[in-house]
Amino acid sequence: MMSSSLSTDRIGLITGASRGLGLALARELARAGWRLIIDARTAGELEQARAELARWSEVVAITGDVSDPEHQQALTSAVARWGKLDLLVNNASILGPSPQPFLREYPLEVLELVYRVNTFSPLALIQRVQRYLSSSACIINITSDAAREPYPGWGGYGSSKAALEQLTVILAAEQPQWRVYLVDPGDMRTRLHQEAFPGEDISDRPPPEVSVPGLLALIKGNYPSGRYLAREVKV
Repeated sequence: MMSSSLSTDRIGLITGASRGLGLALARELARAGWRLIIDARTAGELEQARAELARWSEVVAITGDVSDPEHQQALTSAVARWGKLDLLVNNASILGPSPQPFLREYPLEVLELVYRVNTFSPLALIQRVQRYLSSSACIINITSDAAREPYPGWGGYGSSKAALEQLTVILAAEQPQWRVYLVDPGDMRTRLHQEAFPGEDISDRPPPEVSVPGLLALIKGNYPSGRYLAREVKV
């Protein structure tokens, strides 16, 4: 059983929650009684996720692109209807072209989109919902080792996550009342990871569920703001 401290009229917003890590985390929070707002770009997958999560808790699902200002406002309006927000998880990301090109060939219009989704959208959501964040609110921005390691072919995605990391640590320094975390979930058997390695067998990667306990420990604990590897957080 999960600690009751995770629930008690808690409200969370998780982007990119129709599958993968977002859905795995949403599933555990819903089981603990959290009321959730979730989004994704694909309506059918999102409705399937909402129907599953609704077995345990109240869930609002809003289809859209997290980089779209109108969609951002729709998410904010959903938060406003509940009047507060205890948890914001910026999980939605896009990889960019698959297979990934070297930077000298990277189409700049696509790179701009990658930055809009992976870097600008998390900050945009934080700015929009800040008035509803509780005094002990938890903000989690999902990052990657590609933000720190110069992997050939990862210049678009990796640099967008590196920029997100710098935004996040500065936000944490500016807003000490919030718990602001960067979380690297590690390699996972997800659609995005498969897109990064088209045609390869990634069945040896663990499922997203193995990274969820570390996320939950950060959400319910009192860890200082900073960067964490999900599978190394003490639970």
